[in-house]
Amino acid sequence: MRGSDDTPGPPPRDRVLAVLLSVGLAVLAGVLGWLAWRDPRDVLLGNAFGTVIAACAAAACYRVSRLATDRAVRSFWWLWAGSAAALLVSTLSSTVAAIRGDADMPPYEAASNVLSLVLGMIAFRHVPITSRTRLDWVRLLLDGAAVIVAGSVFFGYVVLRTVPDGTPLATRAAAGVVGICCLLGLVIFSRAAIIPAGRVDPLALGILAFAPVVGLATVLAFLIGNDLSVTLVSYLGYPLVGLGMSLGAYRQGRVVNLPPRHLRWSFADPLQFLSVAVTAVLVIMVSARDLDLRGRAVIVGAVLIAAIIVARQLLSLRENNRALRGIRRQQAELERLALTDNLTGLANRTGFLVELTERLDAGRPATAMFLDIDDFKMVNDTLGPAAADQLLRQIAQRLQDSVGGDECVARLGGDEFAVLLPTDRPTVAEAAATRFQTTVGRPVHTAEQQFLLHASVGIAVAETGETADEVLRNADIALYAAKESGKASWVRFEPRMRQDMTAHARLAGELHDAILGGQLRLLYQPVYDLVTGRMHGCEALVRWQHPERGFISPADFIPVAERSGLIVPLGAWVLREACAQLAEWRATLGADAVEAVNVNVAVRQLRESGFVDEVAAVLSDTGLRPRHLIIEVTESSVADGPQVTEALEALHEMGVRLALDDFGTGQSSLSLLRAFPVDVLKLDKSFVDGIADGADRGRLAVAAAVAQLVEYLQLKAVAEGIESQAQLERLRDMGYRYGQGYFMAKPLPPAECGTRMADAIWYGPPNGPVPVPATVSPARTETRPPG
Repeated sequence: MRGSDDTPGPPPRDRVLAVLLSVGLAVLAGVLGWLAWRDPRDVLLGNAFGTVIAACAAAACYRVSRLATDRAVRSFWWLWAGSAAALLVSTLSSTVAAIRGDADMPPYEAASNVLSLVLGMIAFRHVPITSRTRLDWVRLLLDGAAVIVAGSVFFGYVVLRTVPDGTPLATRAAAGVVGICCLLGLVIFSRAAIIPAGRVDPLALGILAFAPVVGLATVLAFLIGNDLSVTLVSYLGYPLVGLGMSLGAYRQGRVVNLPPRHLRWSFADPLQFLSVAVTAVLVIMVSARDLDLRGRAVIVGAVLIAAIIVARQLLSLRENNRALRGIRRQQAELERLALTDNLTGLANRTGFLVELTERLDAGRPATAMFLDIDDFKMVNDTLGPAAADQLLRQIAQRLQDSVGGDECVARLGGDEFAVLLPTDRPTVAEAAATRFQTTVGRPVHTAEQQFLLHASVGIAVAETGETADEVLRNADIALYAAKESGKASWVRFEPRMRQDMTAHARLAGELHDAILGGQLRLLYQPVYDLVTGRMHGCEALVRWQHPERGFISPADFIPVAERSGLIVPLGAWVLREACAQLAEWRATLGADAVEAVNVNVAVRQLRESGFVDEVAAVLSDTGLRPRHLIIEVTESSVADGPQVTEALEALHEMGVRLALDDFGTGQSSLSLLRAFPVDVLKLDKSFVDGIADGADRGRLAVAAAVAQLVEYLQLKAVAEGIESQAQLERLRDMGYRYGQGYFMAKPLPPAECGTRMADAIWYGPPNGPVPVPATVSPARTETRPPG
């Protein structure tokens, strides 16, 4: 059942996040106004601003965690909601301290600040902040260690020495720990923002990095600032940090569930160099105070040598970075070539599987669609490869223009395409299938003509635990079902289809063994002359007696043979076996034997380059002449392409007669009869059923028209599926000279069929033959010799 045409698009702007950000901005404006006209005694109102903004930040981060479908993004923002909640506790602690008249940072306020920073850093457990190699992790640890050591030296020697006398040691230690955590947070935040594997929006990460910057400035102002700076940071620090969290959450909400765009610059590298510079300055300061002139010279010289070496290393590093960028460009180009289809520029099978794997690993919804252009091989055979490639490029461009949002289109090979949809809703996927079928169905043009193409589509919604290969295989199975249902349609995968494919694969393996192991046998259904009543010919029909499962119907194993390619060795066995049997009949029965045997040939056999030579070899080995063989093909086989046409013409020129089977049910037309070297038309059983009672005037009209057409074209007509005396007489009256069906004889074993040839018997019901009557109703004279 087809779904609606609505397709997923980019998420709309979330009103809740917009309201929370607006409230934060309004409160910040209130803070600035209050600072301008404040009452120094009204400390409760001043601290309340930070509390309100921190509450908005916690709500905004939690809101984003609910909106995100990616598991890692959801967990990241959930932890940041906890960080904002810890910040809210800090604002309340600051309010308590202000009410108590405590000018220092109490330990419980510092503890909640540290907790807020730690939760923010723990959140990056869900966001890759470096590659997965051990060396990369060592580099990250060294970066953090350099910042921690430099920060400890800076706070311990410079900042804490300038703190006013009387500041409690606990306050100094708490402020120093908060400052160092802020520095470490800067390294982690900025490093995550430039990692290509990250799924959190990099701009949102950059905004979040504003929080430790504000925290660091607040700590410095708190420790060494004057009264004005302390007042400003006391009432602006928490609001600015909370507003940064709200703004980062708002930014993430704008691009939630969309692929992030990554940054190329990081705070981490400047912080490392700044750490070295600060440490060098501190070493010089210490040496200038505690050493004599010679000692100072040695220390300064050592620092200068270290600085020169660092500068030299930086120059080498710059050259290495240039070379590395060149290597990365080459690597990116190689990856692009490995993941891109050369003809269309779309992703190839590997690129599609990589994209699908990333989506599944992230826990995001995904649906794979497998598109195949119906009967494109015929277009390729008719126009040639160059023009066919031009059509494929047009189709690829259309598909690329039709995708939107997070959709991805790929060419898997030949005329097969795939589309990745960011949804697990069947109705949305079905609507998308209809949309892409419409896209393919628009006329396409070559330099010489216009074509109307159609596509069959298989849909597979990814289930939990499935791999990319399994999802694409399911889509392929659904595509095969769509082809079987009549092409130009779509089918959604169901688990039973995989079971059917497994059963087909098992049957194909057993059929392969059956061809080699002698489990197959041929039966022969006689073709009778409706005027003389004698057997005129016979059609070879293959049967399979499985040693364990018993009789297996041709309706079950012939489609399996065609799909698996076993139809070629199966058809070769039938051809050789039927010709050998006819040679035996002709040797034992002489003139009583039928002149020719009918053998059905599949289009896959006709496509084989050596099929004509194979037929010639079989006729030569069995001692038959070409006129002793009638090859039956379907109408769809005739229209398959130039290769099949050439094979049929070669067989006809050899002297092998050709029969058009199931006439009237396929792509029959007068132009086909004119182009195809046909000798026999076999009227399909569907036109014989019900012909006797005359109720279906359409069947009567078609059957009569075929009889007249055969007479006009000087062909031979055979009516299939005769099941009653009344049908036989009606067909004979219309001018049909030959017929076959259960009324005359079912498919017979070779010995019984040979007995029927030798006996002068009349066709009749299966329970017994009817003697040949003395007079026979006259039939129209044939212009071509029978047989």
